[in-house]
Amino acid sequence: MGRRGLGRGLDALIGTEESDFERDSLELDIGLVQPRGRQPRKKFEDESMAELAASIREHGVLQPIVVRPVEAGKYEVVAGERRLRAAGMVGLERIPVVIREIGEHEASELALIENLQREDLSPVEEALAFREMIEQYGYTQEKLAERIGKSRSYVANALRILNLCSEVRDMVERGELSAGHARAILGVAKDEKEQVKIARRIVRFGLSVRDVEGVKKKETGRHEPRESELVDLEERLQERLGTKASVKRNRRGGRIEIFFYNDEDLMRIVDILNL
Repeated sequence: MGRRGLGRGLDALIGTEESDFERDSLELDIGLVQPRGRQPRKKFEDESMAELAASIREHGVLQPIVVRPVEAGKYEVVAGERRLRAAGMVGLERIPVVIREIGEHEASELALIENLQREDLSPVEEALAFREMIEQYGYTQEKLAERIGKSRSYVANALRILNLCSEVRDMVERGELSAGHARAILGVAKDEKEQVKIARRIVRFGLSVRDVEGVKKKETGRHEPRESELVDLEERLQERLGTKASVKRNRRGGRIEIFFYNDEDLMRIVDILNL
């Protein structure tokens, strides 16, 4: 798949051409490079890390990581922490890097963009990262959505997961519940005990998102169009097309908007749609 629209922040950081990246690359002692303290991603799966470590042992680090100076002779990872960790696992003494002079604000934004681009964040990690960008750096939901190539409704829907009680959030974090399940639970239960009850039933009986949403339909005796349905559709479009997409509904129908950021991005989308 081609470069996604939400990677524009990284393009600005490392250069849009591969030759730019290679030209600026150099090697540093791995001991001089430290992980980012405010990394959006909190968990690194053992299996995937072992696979990456095996690849690095065989072929080396093929793509430099991006770092920024933080103190005399020391550097902090902005993009590529998995590669840094895996390189340490196999005992590499030096690692290829690209050094960029950027501040904490931009580093936080780019770390979030990289993880979203690689789909490395869990729904809870994503929501926490969104909240940090809003609370720490004054982003509105609209501005954050624009910077990461998502819709405002996507950001708003992601943040809703933080309204779950801690036990249910932990179940989402462990992968026992999907983000769709989490949103469905919020739609039918505000009380903590009820959220836990429904979440445990989902896990025990393998209930689908539709099963959970059906609870509200039975209670009201009717089914009204839900914002969550449109958001789910937007998410599927964005995942399939690798760019921002929005679904707008009006009285008689609506429209679907697909965003592209340059001619290359447009042709990539056309190819996906097989037009």
